Amino acid sequence: MKKSIIFLIVFFSFGATIKAQSDDIDQREKATFGFKAGLNHSNVWDANGEDFRADPKLGFAGGVFIGIPIGTFLGFQPEILLSQKGFKGSGTLFSFPYSFSRTTTYLDIPLQLQVKPAEFLTVVLGPQYSYLMYKKDTYTFGANSFDQETEFDNDNIRKNTLGFVAGADIIVSHIVVSGRVGWDFQTNNGDGTSSTPRYKNRWLQFTVGFKI
Repeated sequence: MKKSIIFLIVFFSFGATIKAQSDDIDQREKATFGFKAGLNHSNVWDANGEDFRADPKLGFAGGVFIGIPIGTFLGFQPEILLSQKGFKGSGTLFSFPYSFSRTTTYLDIPLQLQVKPAEFLTVVLGPQYSYLMYKKDTYTFGANSFDQETEFDNDNIRKNTLGFVAGADIIVSHIVVSGRVGWDFQTNNGDGTSSTPRYKNRWLQFTVGFKI
């Protein structure tokens, strides 16, 4: 969480150095539509103290967004994103090193309140609904590696998850540079009967987009 706070502070500091361009009509009062793509820097955590450790990994993030103004300084920004999350791990088994990587692909739908202090800067925050589409596990033992991909047909994994996101958009003409921090409210484990380790997703997201 400390890294997330530092990320947002740096992001806001960068945005504060960009001057808004003047226009006859305040851009904050216009509805917008756009698309964006970038990366997630994700990991998992367990608020209940389960003995589970993991390392972060990178994944794709991208989709579309709509900006609906509510006056000059407020608005509503829903998004539909394809978002890869997950984690990595490594260790030793019978003196042989191994590594493990899990990529979980979600359809994320953040419903964000916009706060627009300037034309070039929009602060966003709000709840997010995530639907788990599939996962991919990669196992590596020495020089051997294999992948396993599944849709959780026979495991009690939560497919519908609620979370929260917050961040900001920096707007320069039609280009939108976005940063987000997000985390799940619910664990991946449906009713606790799954043998899969219990965890929640958390992530930093950086994207570049184009709006019209």
